[in-house]
Parts: sequence; C-alpha cells; structure tokens
Amino acid sequence: MAGWDDVEAIAGALPEVAEEPMHGTRAWKVRKKLFVWERPLRAKEVEALGGFEPHGAAPAGEILGVRVPDLEAKTALLESEPEIYFTTPHFEGHPSVLVRLERIPRADLEEAIVEAWLSRAPKRVAAAYLAERGE
Repeated sequence: MAGWDDVEAIAGALPEVAEEPMHGTRAWKVRKKLFVWERPLRAKEVEALGGFEPHGAAPAGEILGVRVPDLEAKTALLESEPEIYFTTPHFEGHPSVLVRLERIPRADLEEAIVEAWLSRAPKRVAAAYLAERGE
C-alpha cells in the first residue's frame, strides 16, 4: 500500500507543483492552489467519528487530504470505497475527501492525486499534460 514517499513522488512529478508546508504539515500546490495535503484528524473530528478504530470510524494511521472535481465525485468515492475514502463534518460541502493512506493501492493513489491536480491546474497546463500522455 501507499506511503508519504509515494505521495511525494507522484505529486512532485506533476507540472508546476511545489511542496509547501501548511500548518506544520506537508502540502502540494499547483500555482499556489492546494490539491493534496497531509491531514491529521483534530480532536473534534475524532469525537465526531466516534473515536479511533476499531470501535469508532476515525483511522489512527496517516491521512491524506485530496481535492476532487466536485461534490458528485466526492459522493461517488465515499460510497464506492468507504474503507479507503472518508470525510468529517469539517469538509461538509467542500470538494475534498480524506484518504486512509495505508489502505490505498499505489495505482489508486496516483489516480486520485492526478485527478486532484487536474482539478486545480491551469487549463493550459492540464491540457498539455493530458496531450503528452495521449489522453
């Protein structure tokens, strides 16, 4: 499964990305627009999730925040793979999901990071990236 080295390698390989710490944690931005970030849970979020696993729903492992294109995409991820993707009340109405990093396969992590980047990158940069990959 995936780890921070994978996040760094995938995000860092995308055009115009900079790793810029945010609130003492790791974060990756494209042209100053946040698209993936380290996101430890806050005490209120752990409480809202009923405590840490296995009795509650809050994961004890590493968590990655990921932008998604829209709320429909968010709902689809949360419903299709709840063992990997989750959210907290803090992110209600926001196009972002939280990822249990130790549970996501690297290929799925790469897809999530690239999709997040595409949703935040300038259209010209995203189009050039997709053209280069033949997409």
